[in-house]
Amino acid sequence: MPKTAVITARVEPEVKAEAEKVLSEIGLTMSQAVTLYLRQIVNRRAIPFELRAESPRTDAQFLKSLAGIVDSGYSDTSDRVEELVAEAILQKYRESEQG
Repeated sequence: MPKTAVITARVEPEVKAEAEKVLSEIGLTMSQAVTLYLRQIVNRRAIPFELRAESPRTDAQFLKSLAGIVDSGYSDTSDRVEELVAEAILQKYRESEQG
């Protein structure tokens, strides 16, 4: 079936550029990726990923969760958040280099 429909979407230029870079690395065009996304919606009869509203978090909670501190059970509530996050990120980097 020939492709004849056109979809126009407005996105931030930075998001589009980053997405195009990733898609290029995967070997897909933006058009192919959108087609895959739409096919998944049709096949699943739903959005192909979970959508949910999370409870508001503080900046400290957000930064800790990014670094995996919250999931690890770490519960320090001090004001050393930046230092803790940097330590956690460095640890994850070292682990990825070893694995």
